Order: sequence, then C-alpha cells, then structure tokens
Amino acid sequence: MIRSFLPSLRRARLQVPAPVMLLIGMFTLHTGSALAVTAFAQASPATITWLRLTWAAVLLLALGGRSLWWAVRGATWRERASVVILGTASAGMMMFYSEATARIELGTATAIEFLGTLVVAVAAMRRRRELVWIAAAVAGVLCLTRPWEGDLDLVGVGFALAGAVCVVFYIVLTQKVGAGFGAVHGLALTMAVGSLVTAPFGAPGAFAAPDPGLILFTLLIALLFPMVPFLLEMIALQRMTRTAYSTFSSMEPGVALVMGLVVIGQAPVALQVVGMALVVVAGIGATRGERGGRPAVPELVHERRQGRGRAVPGPEAAREDAESGSARAGADAGAPGPVPEPGIAGTGDPAPEPAGTAAASGEGRTA
Repeated sequence: MIRSFLPSLRRARLQVPAPVMLLIGMFTLHTGSALAVTAFAQASPATITWLRLTWAAVLLLALGGRSLWWAVRGATWRERASVVILGTASAGMMMFYSEATARIELGTATAIEFLGTLVVAVAAMRRRRELVWIAAAVAGVLCLTRPWEGDLDLVGVGFALAGAVCVVFYIVLTQKVGAGFGAVHGLALTMAVGSLVTAPFGAPGAFAAPDPGLILFTLLIALLFPMVPFLLEMIALQRMTRTAYSTFSSMEPGVALVMGLVVIGQAPVALQVVGMALVVVAGIGATRGERGGRPAVPELVHERRQGRGRAVPGPEAAREDAESGSARAGADAGAPGPVPEPGIAGTGDPAPEPAGTAAASGEGRTA
C-alpha cells in the first residue's frame, strides 16, 4: 500500500494546482486545530501537541521505509542541519499556536501568527504593484483581530507572536528540506525532530495519566494537522514563489474563522467577515500576479547511487529545459553541445528516482 501511495502522490502533485493544495491544507489544518482546542480540557496544549507530532512522525517514518535511511545517508551535513532547524521551528510553531488557541480565539491566533507569513512576503517582494495585495492582507488581519476592541489575553497574544517568528523559519526551510529530501522523507524527518523537541514539555503529561481514548483522538488530529497540510505545503512550495505562497496563505485567518465557527462555535462579528473577504482578495490577487513566476527553489529529483545523493533536474524542469532548448535550436544550429546523461533534461527520458521513493514531493525544491 505504501509503495502504491508514492506514485499516486507524484501524479497528484503534477495534476493538482499548487493553490488548490494550499486551500486543502488550510481547511484540514484548521479543522485539526479546532478539534485540538476541544481536547485541551483533557490534557495540556503541550501534551496534545507532542502526541500529534509523535503520531505524524511514526506514520511518516513508516511511509518512508528503508529508502528514508538511504536519503539520510546521502544527504549533506547542511541538508541534515536544515531538517533539525525546520523540525525545531515546526515544533515551536505548533506548540506556541496551541498555547495561543487555548487562550484566545482560533481566528485571532491565526491572524497574529500570519504576521510571520507577511514578513516573508514583504522580504521577497520584487514588484511594487504587489504591495497592493500586502496592504489588503494587513487590513484584513486588523479587521480579524480588532486590536482596538476589548481586552485580549496578553499571554495568548505573546504565544501567537512567538509562533509568527517560527513561521518565518518554517516557510524558508520547508523549501530547502523539500529540495534536499522530497516531501515524504523531509516531512518524516521534520516531524521526528519536532516530536523529540516537544517531548520534555508534553510527554510527562501523557505518561502521568494515559488516556487511550485521547491518544486515539490525537491520531485523528495528527492526520488533519500536521501531517496532511504540512505535506501539501511542502509540495506546493516547490511550485510557487515565496511571495505568492505567503500572500495566498493570508486566507488562513479567514479559514480559521470559518472552522472556529463550524467546529467549536466561535462566531465572528460583521467586521471579521469583512476582514476575511479582504484576505481572500489579497490571496487571489497574489496568485494571479505570480502565475508566470518560477518557484523559489527549482525542482530537483534526487538520485541515490551507492549511498550518495546527486541532485538532477526533475521531470517538470526537464520539460522546461527541453522546450527552451528547442526554441533556441534555430539560432544554435551547428553548434556543438555537451552530450546529455541518461535521464537528464534533453534526452526525452524521465529523470531517475531513488529506489523505493520518489520524487514524491516534486522533489525537487526549502516556510
């Protein structure tokens, strides 16, 4: 079943548009987040987060199989260090977010954490016209948070801001880890690191009063968040620029608002509905503006030979190179060129895959 899953994931990656992947990931993520809030009455946010990360790590490590070991052996020290940092950032992002949603509304916590995504979008900005979408997203976040009304739980706000810092590292490093290991392998290693990082905070509560029903419930939550949305994001980030990803993700506060209403009854006021509309417009505008752009990290497929890895252009990159090469053929007629290696762009053959794994992620790419 695992072997048949990887080719299916690769086919889906080629057929499903990256923005659709992000939307699916957003709804599953915030469904899982809302369900996690209901579990905080039985265990601390740290314990629930550790159980979710541990379940995700176990499932993904099993999915990776023996090929995961070869991927780790063939990786460089820099790639391994990126996994450790990403795992730590992901653990912090989830832990701080859980602590925030235990104190403030789901939509508000998401809007504050979105500031990290916004920082990445602004840092990657290259065209002034894109500032329109950033401005719309900022206005939407302000409407969702309504900082001028009521008394917010400052501890909850502080946890959400800490999560925003972790989001910056998550976006940047997710692309690098996806390029080095692929979505399934990269996410498996990231979740394993995250489980180890959060163990000192969450494991004692789980072992002190084990609850089989709660443990099984966290398995369901782990599938919804982090496993499915993180996997989809890692794949989507290979095909989107950071600006498009960051601004499109500005829809998350709105999605969180909807799921907070549907799952746990956190009803928005009229101004928050306006804010949701603003961030949706900003997300669509950013996606349209980046349609012709290249992904932040080019697609790669990793070939493992004799326990060592070598990055080669993936299938989509190969097609692009072949098309651009044929367009230049007239001008370059008669000019000698290098003899392509088997499976490399220009031969017509597909790029090789590592034994048992694949370019499941689009492998080819770093939140």
